[in-house]
Amino acid sequence: MSGNEGRLLDATTLRAWCATALDALGRAREEIDSINVYPVADGDTGTNLYLTSEAAFRAVEAVFEAYGDDASPAAGPGLDGVARAMAHGALVGARGNSGTILAQLLRGAAQVLVEAPGEAVDGVVLAAALRRAAEAAYEAVAHPVEGTVLTVASAAAHACPSEEADCRVVARAAYDAARDALERTPGQLAALGRAGVVDAGGRGFVAVLAALVAALGGEPFAGGPVARPERWQPRHPETSRGEPGGAGDEARAGGVGDADDAAFGEDVARGGGVAGRDVARGGDVARGDVARGDDEASRDVARRGSGDVACRDTEEWDGSGPGYEVIYLLDAEDEAMARLRARLDALGESLVVVGGDGLWHVHVHVDDAGAAVEAGIEAGRPHRVRITHFASDAARPAPASGERVPRAIVAVVPGEGLAELYAEAGAATVPARPGELPGSGELAEAVRRAHAHEVVLLPNDAALHHTAAAAARDARHLGVRVAVIPTRSAVQGVAALAVHEAERRFDEDVVAMTSAAGATRYAELAVAEHRSWTSVGICQAGDALGLIDGDVVVIGQDVAAIARTVLDRMLAAGGEMVTLVLGEDCPETLADDLERHVRAHHLAVDTVVYEGGRDAALLLVGVE
Repeated sequence: MSGNEGRLLDATTLRAWCATALDALGRAREEIDSINVYPVADGDTGTNLYLTSEAAFRAVEAVFEAYGDDASPAAGPGLDGVARAMAHGALVGARGNSGTILAQLLRGAAQVLVEAPGEAVDGVVLAAALRRAAEAAYEAVAHPVEGTVLTVASAAAHACPSEEADCRVVARAAYDAARDALERTPGQLAALGRAGVVDAGGRGFVAVLAALVAALGGEPFAGGPVARPERWQPRHPETSRGEPGGAGDEARAGGVGDADDAAFGEDVARGGGVAGRDVARGGDVARGDVARGDDEASRDVARRGSGDVACRDTEEWDGSGPGYEVIYLLDAEDEAMARLRARLDALGESLVVVGGDGLWHVHVHVDDAGAAVEAGIEAGRPHRVRITHFASDAARPAPASGERVPRAIVAVVPGEGLAELYAEAGAATVPARPGELPGSGELAEAVRRAHAHEVVLLPNDAALHHTAAAAARDARHLGVRVAVIPTRSAVQGVAALAVHEAERRFDEDVVAMTSAAGATRYAELAVAEHRSWTSVGICQAGDALGLIDGDVVVIGQDVAAIARTVLDRMLAAGGEMVTLVLGEDCPETLADDLERHVRAHHLAVDTVVYEGGRDAALLLVGVE
């Protein structure tokens, strides 16, 4: 919030909304996937909503980065520019039916925010934006169905007060109405009633509205669980909690950041550090233009899943309804869209077309994927074409070359020296540069390049846990079994690698690595870039900060003294091994100083030192 106590919505608040929505959808992603039964029970609604939100957030962050994070509100980006970026990012990165509708909801809201005068809007304009969002979503869907996210969005829009009110009041009214509407969806849509669940897309939109309330300074919410009786089981039981090593599962162990189970109403992540830490870069969808040309050739490309078209197989499909999901971006004149909609509507179902001003996002379920692509070619220039085959293994992409290896480790690593260390241990690495964490598309691509039947993914940063989980869910469509060990620091990843044994059964190896990571406390030394509040007081720019398990515990000027204090606090609880990773800017004598300190004050504790190199933190500390 920007100091207006929830009365107004400005560029900074909109940025906070995007960041908080991304975190909320990340926490609820697995739960939403598990209740996905309509229109196709393919268990990916939560993942698609997360990836779409990630694309919107990334676009907004790019705008702020262009102005510089140090810029004052007056010198920073305006509300109109941030709203445009949010809408464009969601449009370009939308995934699946649910993500496409979310993109249209954000686009509809942005249309009102962009046209509003001034650098902030009041509750009247916010209410108009939410009403336009619901209208735009209905307009985008060829055959709207009640009991879906459309119903939830409509209820939220109608609940917005028409008279003058603070933005927070408007957002809370919309959230409350959306939540009530969501609870009614099982009685409106037969598929939901039979399964005993609420609509997955609607559940995601409730999380987005809860994030809006939180961004405006509202209180966290408490509520009951999602309607899901015992007879309902997740579509992919191997991803359920408590089964470390299952495909796409986040293995659990004490001390490695057990995430709270997402509960209905607990949509917004607690704590700070979301904006600016979850900056996710990397492509979300396969790129490639489908050139204009011979119709039969383009149809053949779409069927084979080669060339420019990315094909994935979905594990769950009951044979009722079309067999393919086709998604693409389309450069086309507005006049061509009515004919395209008519053609695609005749070819299949679940048709959603969103966008405008020459750029469109097309989503449809069809039996003839090639014909759907051809229709786009006639209307304009399709690109980023993505085809999901709901049934046949024939649609799986062929391996790049040779046989897959049995198992691989993929790790996100800050610093060139650490990357070399991980590589020597046999891990494939993905770089994490300061303020530039990899996106889910980049992680999924790294898993694919590992070319293995089984992959252990080490995110090595708490801000990457949801991103890694989404990447694992994406990679599983390629037939790869992926386990995410929720490591919060590279030193926890080092501990996990130290006990890795490829000859063990996958589940046993994941449990061992998770246990080793969980037994490793981590700390970091950093230099404050700005004056700010911390858990132990105010720090000034240039102060040395000592963080243990992510929390600031000591502030000072002497880096060596801060490091010794951090070590003593960590070893007070016991330990046998200290791991030090030195950044490029670390004082030359610090490692020797700390080794002597450990020998003098902590008997029977060994110390090992690694060079982190460029892009690494000033100092990383691990205690096992």
